Amino acid sequence: MLKRLWLLDGLIKYTVAAILIGVPLYPKFPLFRISGTFVAIRIEDILLAFAGFLLLAIFVRKLDKYWKDSITKTIMLFLIVGFVSLISAIYITHTVVPHIGLLHWVRRIEYFIPFFLGLEAIERDKKNLAFFSKIIVIVVALAFIYGFGQKYFGWPIIITQNQEYSKGIALRYTTGSHINSTFAGHYDLASFLVLILPIVVSSFFLLKGLRTKIFLTAGFFSGLWLLVNTASRISLVSYLVAVVLSLFLIKRYKAIPLVLVVSVLFIGFSSNLISRYGRIIEVVRTQSLEFNLINYRSLNRLVYAAEDEFVLKRQIATPTPTLVPVFEDRSTNIRLNVEWPRALRAFAKNPFLGTGYSSITLATDNDYLRTLGEVGALGFLAFFLIFGKISVSLVKVLPFDKHFEGIELAFIVGVVGAMPGIFLNAFFIDVFEASKFAIFFWLLIGFTISLTKYAKSE
Repeated sequence: MLKRLWLLDGLIKYTVAAILIGVPLYPKFPLFRISGTFVAIRIEDILLAFAGFLLLAIFVRKLDKYWKDSITKTIMLFLIVGFVSLISAIYITHTVVPHIGLLHWVRRIEYFIPFFLGLEAIERDKKNLAFFSKIIVIVVALAFIYGFGQKYFGWPIIITQNQEYSKGIALRYTTGSHINSTFAGHYDLASFLVLILPIVVSSFFLLKGLRTKIFLTAGFFSGLWLLVNTASRISLVSYLVAVVLSLFLIKRYKAIPLVLVVSVLFIGFSSNLISRYGRIIEVVRTQSLEFNLINYRSLNRLVYAAEDEFVLKRQIATPTPTLVPVFEDRSTNIRLNVEWPRALRAFAKNPFLGTGYSSITLATDNDYLRTLGEVGALGFLAFFLIFGKISVSLVKVLPFDKHFEGIELAFIVGVVGAMPGIFLNAFFIDVFEASKFAIFFWLLIGFTISLTKYAKSE
């Protein structure tokens, strides 16, 4: 019996390790495609299918325990609402292709498998967290090496940002473009780093030992270089919010200016990122000047219309054409004019259940609007009820430094600090739909909730 438990513990531990390594580092090559769809089965799906069967074996023995857990109940509620939305989309609104919608719903189930596996891994041995944390830092360093190779040595880039690219076509880095490393898009990579870097920074200030600090410093600068070279404007702001909050939670107030200065210096080395921020500023400035100029002309016409009507008519009749440079931000325009209105139309069509998974194409670039459009208000509330229950578990172990120390404290404040940054990202990126990020995110949330259960039981 003890031998069986030992084997099961080891199987869980190394399956989690395989997910931590394989999901972020293996590029999204399609293993095989599903006929008649844009969907492809990839290595990560096989790995998670194995993890799912492993969980079934565990759930059989712990069904009562899991069913009583409030977070488990909210996850089940969200999946049930998603399934009802799918049925509605197939038979009432007729807005999805049945088998494609079903595959998208199954993908949501897949995302939650790591959460439960993470719960089990830490619950069985809390020391596993240190092992997993080391793997995470190594993964960031390896992602940096590959990203560096893409930028300077022409290593292949695999992305899934459109139908053709998702077939596994290898691309090359071009000057001024974004670094993707092993991720399917630069936004996915940036969101991953927003989640990981606060853990690394917190660990640096909490853990002792010269080797440990050198190891963490290498991980931090590797991740920061990647983040800057993704040129994701919102993710950089999210990272700054996350890392400041994490340091605040561990009361390292003096470290906050240091980390901010180092981060800003790194930003200064990215001409691409600076130009993207500059573009936003230029758009706002240009539109503001244009608005003021229109108001100024309107005001002048009103003041002088009565006393100089003839001159004004001549000016209106013979306008002088002028060439004015037009500044625009392409990603913002796509969101405002195409993707967000499409999601809002889907929500308006069926406010309670939405128009089903896959009904508003591959991207909305706003996870809140995407959730409303696909699964309606009921699905939206069910999904964020999960985070409500997670927040309740975290609040019960405040202040964190009274319940945790060392790597446990660094990990939990890193994840908690990252959460506002992730939610900020979700306004402009479909973070919870991006497979590499979502799988990693829910795994780390599983670790975190398991730590809170340890604290409450002690």
